[in-house]
Amino acid sequence: MHRVKSLPEDLLLRYRDWKEHRFPSDRDLFRKLAIEGQNPDTMVIACCDSRVGVNAIFGQRAGELFVHRNIANLVPPYVQDGRYQATAAAIEFAVLHLQVAHLVVMGHSGCGGVRGCLEMCQGSGDVFTRPDSFMGPWLELLRPAHDRIVGLTDPAVLPTAMEKEAVQLSLENLMGYPFVAEAVDADRLTLHGLWVDLAEMEMEAFDGRIRHFVPS
Repeated sequence: MHRVKSLPEDLLLRYRDWKEHRFPSDRDLFRKLAIEGQNPDTMVIACCDSRVGVNAIFGQRAGELFVHRNIANLVPPYVQDGRYQATAAAIEFAVLHLQVAHLVVMGHSGCGGVRGCLEMCQGSGDVFTRPDSFMGPWLELLRPAHDRIVGLTDPAVLPTAMEKEAVQLSLENLMGYPFVAEAVDADRLTLHGLWVDLAEMEMEAFDGRIRHFVPS
């Protein structure tokens, strides 16, 4: 543990500034959350990408969103294999224990994970196919989304199409989780798909009736 170092000074300065100038106005909220626990209404599955500011986009305060992040905002298929399933565990906790009313899968423009899967599928992503790669097997989850857009050849539209297909694939995978399907069928839970253009912060929502993304 001797390799663990102190926080970078810029993070400490940001924390101290927040604690001094912004925390006092929310002191009662944080004390309430600490005592009573969390009761969020919505879970968001988002990408690890640092540009995706989930709370900033929705203007949420602490305790209002249950957020899970992973590479390319993916929901794996439902599998009971006894292994480490971080995303599945987060979904289970949100649906069964927090009993959220809404579950949102949020994709975004310029997703590096989606680009990595495209490279793999096109035979150029050697870094992801190494035997010691963790990302390679994870990005393989996206291959079905790539298979749906094989007819697209324009490099200008291919990444965006893949990003949106990834959101749809995750929504489909969600319904493979028995406790999710049960909650949806009982009208206790609604599923939502979003795609955000990071440059303009324009958001599109997936309309399941027409299986297409529409401006929000």
